[in-house]
Amino acid sequence: MTYLDDASRRALESHVLLDVARALEEDVGSGDLTAGLIDPTRRARGRILARESAVLCGTPWVETALRALDPSVQLAWQVAEGERCAADTVVLAFEGNACALLSAERTALNFLQLLSAVATKTALYVAAVQGTRAQIVDTRKTLPGLRLAQKYAVRVGGGTNHRIGLHDAVLIKENHIAAAGGVTAVLRRAQQGAAQARFIEIEVETLAQLEEALQAGARMVLLDNMALPQLHEAVRLNAGRAILEISGGVTLEGLRALAETGVDRISIGTLTKDVQATDFSMRLQEL
Repeated sequence: MTYLDDASRRALESHVLLDVARALEEDVGSGDLTAGLIDPTRRARGRILARESAVLCGTPWVETALRALDPSVQLAWQVAEGERCAADTVVLAFEGNACALLSAERTALNFLQLLSAVATKTALYVAAVQGTRAQIVDTRKTLPGLRLAQKYAVRVGGGTNHRIGLHDAVLIKENHIAAAGGVTAVLRRAQQGAAQARFIEIEVETLAQLEEALQAGARMVLLDNMALPQLHEAVRLNAGRAILEISGGVTLEGLRALAETGVDRISIGTLTKDVQATDFSMRLQEL
């Protein structure tokens, strides 16, 4: 997990174990009735094949799934985490207990196909803004229970993580502003009462709100659903005072124009929400 600092890596490692344990319990349960038809001492050699071009992601989950059922399985990755592979590439070769490999197959592939899809899609969006200052940022629109896994995949694809959840940073949105009595009032409350937050960000919908937020000391501002002329003007008004982020209605086709406004970040829910799984398959050969 070279894409994370030490603290984040340790946190994710524990989640990998929990993710895989939960997935195996869901799939294998009290036992694999089909794999149970095979001699439990039989060994097999196998490989995982990428059926389409992709940025490989999810190797820690694959290894954990296979080793959970066969601790002595031998694994040899042919493609490293974060590398792009072509269609019909063998990404992993392995050897171990045939029954264990068959029982772990679907769990291992499910993680690999989901996380590689997120990393691959992120890499596509990152490439589209190359040469601008804009970072591609994820959101909280993730599969329940797999947020850290999907956010890790965004990192592997070259993207940047937004807040992990409601607990680690402040994002003041339209309803918060209305409930708290306005932009200035809610920012004052945040600045006084959320010192432990990694960052405080406020969403604005108009240039007037942006100016008010900047006057109130905002250091990160989310520009929500603004048209290109407004975004250009927002960057001019901001003059580097705050980190500016775009959100809402972002498409791959319009991404470059958004990045060229000079904003710092573009957050995109589709990176983790609308994902088409990458096609991988596993093939076994009796020893």
